Order: sequence, then structure tokens, then C-alpha cells
Amino acid sequence: MRIISLLKGKCPQCEKKDIFKSNGNLLKLQIPEMNNTCKNCNFKFEKEPGFFFGAMFVSYAVTAAEFIAVFIVSHFILGLSLLTSFFMVIIIAIILSGYNFRLSRSIWIYLFAKPKVKA
Repeated sequence: MRIISLLKGKCPQCEKKDIFKSNGNLLKLQIPEMNNTCKNCNFKFEKEPGFFFGAMFVSYAVTAAEFIAVFIVSHFILGLSLLTSFFMVIIIAIILSGYNFRLSRSIWIYLFAKPKVKA
């Protein structure tokens, strides 16, 4: 299923190999490292220089949705103070930053990739 492959960061064409070499390390301030091509089907992930500029807008939308969800849950459902809810949003943003980076790039790649038709 393509959505599961997208969430796992698999190649959009063959859905077998990973898009990213590493997940990065938040404690060492390392961003996730991408493969240039798929090791299975040789699909090129970066189509042209600056291809992932659009992934920043996807990342913004994903992060904004997470912020809103965390704020609503913490402030309105759990009844935490406004300041505590704000700090929870900041903590969640830091924790999910590596995942959001990988997810936004995967979404951007999937938007422009045509999957192989399975016979």
C-alpha cells in the first residue's frame, strides 16, 4: 500500500528500499541522510537541484497540523495552562523534527513519482 510505504520512507517506484540512509541524530544535531538513488530499481530521488524546496512547504503544513493537535489536546482536553501547552508544543516540535524532515521529503517525492504498474 502506497501510504504505508510513504510513511516508512520507501522508494515510490518499487516500494522496497529506503529513501534515507540514516535517520539522523537529534542529540548530535545531524539531519537524516538521503540515498541518491534506490538500491533496488535505481529510481533517482532528487530530480534536479533545488527539487526539495517544495518539501519545506509540506513540512510547514505537517508541523502546523501537529502544533494545532498538541495544543488542542493539551489545553482544551487535558486542561493544562496556556504556558504549559506552549512548552508542550515546543517539546513535540523538537522531538518530531527529524521525522517531519523525512516525512515531508517522502511526501514531496511521492507527489512527483509515477509508480511502476505491477503486472
